[in-house]
Amino acid sequence: MKDGWQMMSATALGREIGAGKIDPVDLTDGYLLAIGRHPHRDQIYARTTEMRARSEAKAARNRAREGVRRGVLDGVPISWKDLFDTAGTATEAGSALLEGRVPVQDAVVLQNATRAGLVCLGKTHMTELAFSGLGLNPVTATPPNFNNPDLAPGGSSSGAATSVAFGLAAAGIGSDTGGSVRIPAAWNNLVGLKTTSGLLSLKGVVPLCSEFDTVGPLCRSVEDAAHLLAAMAGSTAPDLSEASLKGTHLAVLETTALETCRPEPLADFEAALLRFETAGATISRFSYQGIARAMQLAGCLYVVEAWAEWGAKIEANPGKMYGPVRQRFEAGKSFSGYEYMRAWKELKRLRTEYASLTAGFDAVLVPSSSILPPDRARLLSDNDYFISENLLALNNTRIGNLMGLCALTLPTESEGCGIMAMTGPMTESRLLRLGAALEAALG
Repeated sequence: MKDGWQMMSATALGREIGAGKIDPVDLTDGYLLAIGRHPHRDQIYARTTEMRARSEAKAARNRAREGVRRGVLDGVPISWKDLFDTAGTATEAGSALLEGRVPVQDAVVLQNATRAGLVCLGKTHMTELAFSGLGLNPVTATPPNFNNPDLAPGGSSSGAATSVAFGLAAAGIGSDTGGSVRIPAAWNNLVGLKTTSGLLSLKGVVPLCSEFDTVGPLCRSVEDAAHLLAAMAGSTAPDLSEASLKGTHLAVLETTALETCRPEPLADFEAALLRFETAGATISRFSYQGIARAMQLAGCLYVVEAWAEWGAKIEANPGKMYGPVRQRFEAGKSFSGYEYMRAWKELKRLRTEYASLTAGFDAVLVPSSSILPPDRARLLSDNDYFISENLLALNNTRIGNLMGLCALTLPTESEGCGIMAMTGPMTESRLLRLGAALEAALG
């Protein structure tokens, strides 16, 4: 692969294809060669799809030569988390419970992305059945953190993030149920978008908690996120040109989001806020105790859905799962049906309160993660540490899932840190435009 291609944004690569400066076949071959030679290839990719990738690249080359490209990302190679069904290719969701599972058709979002001309490089490793924010998976593989291989990569879209960070894909597609796009994006210095529940199709996506599951990209720029979202939705990307923070009113959620934040991410967050103020934003701070209550409800809502989905398979083969992840699923057995229904009723009330409280702000800001990536070896040897670090990793990202929001994490000047902006449901276009202005202010 030519110097620089691996670290270019997806949209930059697409523009070079459109200008005739990059051949999609050469680009795809370059990525496949880089994957094959990389020392962490087997920890990042569960499997590659070379024949499919080369076929799609040749079709993109022909469209480029004929002047009929399908969009700016036509011919750009990306990776897919191993819970998106891929026709004729094993899709096992990082779990031995699904070993040998081969779907007969692509997930809808993959179908849409293929129609937009994107090239499928292969499937990336992930946490078992997507139920942990740390990215640790001793059953299949744990990708290395880009900044330090001794640290956790973040999950559950661990391979999606590291495939991009190490230059083995122009972008990665992951899923986010409680932070599974945003945590690995933040811990590997990337942009990550959590979409609103229901915006993108979940047909052909291995489920965890259907009421919270969402699909989203991990990439190098907000522009990439906008175009990848449009490709998966079969829509048009929002115009991000001339985005500005001047006149915007941003809010900092102090209580739950900052109380557990460790010194390094908190200092990085405050430094980012100063940049936003310098760029013209007004920043206010507010508290809402309803978030703490929503977090308590999550203990019922998530595990009940997860156990309802996977309990029978887990009970049939409990030894096939990593213990701490299996225990998270098994917690779903301890709640009754009326407790689950009551929890949802209360959460809907809290969502209404939150929406009213934040209606006057352009976005709510929090640190993307309360903690920096923890030590992998200690996570494997200390179950209490695994549990406590996993909850802290998910603490801030779950706010967006519980409140039904869309959310965007951006890399900051400190490795493994990120700042997250959240806006109301189905406001992705507004969030992405704001995100472009935040990105410019961060430099």
